[in-house]
Amino acid sequence: MNPNLARLQPYPFEKLAKLKEGVTPPADKPPIALYIGEPQHPAPAFVAEELTARLATLANYPLTKGTPALRQSIAAWATRRFQLPPGSLDPEQQVLPVSGTREALFAFAQCVVDSRDQPLVLLPNPFYQIYEGAALLAGAQPYFLNTLSETGFLPELDAVPEAVWRRCQLLYLCSPGNPTGRVLPLEILNDLIDRADRYDFILAADECYSEIYFDEDQPPLGLLQACARRGRADFRRCVVFHSLSKRSNLPGLRSGFVAGDAEILRPFLRYRTYHGCTMPLFSQAASGKAWDDERHVRENRELYRRKFAAVLDILRPVLEVERPDAGFYLWPHTPIDDTEFARELFARQNVTVLPGSYLSREANGVNPGRNRVRMALVASLDECVEAARRIREFVQSL
Repeated sequence: MNPNLARLQPYPFEKLAKLKEGVTPPADKPPIALYIGEPQHPAPAFVAEELTARLATLANYPLTKGTPALRQSIAAWATRRFQLPPGSLDPEQQVLPVSGTREALFAFAQCVVDSRDQPLVLLPNPFYQIYEGAALLAGAQPYFLNTLSETGFLPELDAVPEAVWRRCQLLYLCSPGNPTGRVLPLEILNDLIDRADRYDFILAADECYSEIYFDEDQPPLGLLQACARRGRADFRRCVVFHSLSKRSNLPGLRSGFVAGDAEILRPFLRYRTYHGCTMPLFSQAASGKAWDDERHVRENRELYRRKFAAVLDILRPVLEVERPDAGFYLWPHTPIDDTEFARELFARQNVTVLPGSYLSREANGVNPGRNRVRMALVASLDECVEAARRIREFVQSL
């Protein structure tokens, strides 16, 4: 067996299930799940129609590289969305469809990390656990960049020792952040690009929450956009990961893409040819339709705006909680230990949230998720409001 498998920690949801063992919630309160970021809004009807229309393609093997039509739709969307120079994102060389960004984020580290040189993979803390698992199974050591409320949930890059930067081969970004909802500003992205050049590492930006935001005139900045603003037309050392799961309420479609530096994507395509995670042709056709349409995405954002406004009105009087820059998570500070908070909330109110300490590791003497919980406002407006009322009642009872 691969000895690095023993280095993997239990997944957060596995820890949560164990935490809830032996607890029987009140039967008169229907369960409400706020712990998992699985969008519950309706999927676009035209996507289902396209899937049905393309079922005959079940008889065909798809290419790992994806269809030219899908790659063109993705390149056109990214160019529009992130204000890239026309033609700068080549769908032939700089775009690769993937079977959901979860598997792509994991596979990417296996491709780009050279385990012979005691590599480090830097990642935000708290974080999406795939980053850590990807680093460990690639033979690297994770190095955690704490994102604390005291620093506006931004990493303190100047506090990272020079020796760490020299050993860094890959740095995962998550903007908007999971679970903090923080959008990295241009100055941070520029700083990271400069450091990637100086120390010769790759920036992998998980931007899967970029299309859920509050001001239609202020969409979150992206890494390729930061490159374009400084005239970095080849997107050197930079790749981004995007998904239809959150943007279009299609988590079951397992559809996303990787885009950026062609010199990185070329060997990644070769790796994926052997890896075997290829999107079916009917999924590719439906995905192209989704990337081509913005109306359903704007409607989706409006649903989230209503939920955040309603829930925050209920919770702010009793919890330290603020609206995120973007994304669909709340990251409130809890008045008691986060694991106790989650367990007792389930026991008394049948509402499930995720302890923040399950999403973090202790680094520099602190676990950034301790005494916080993640709440995913993915259910209907009525369910989210009911959950907020139960949470308020629970907090007031403490």
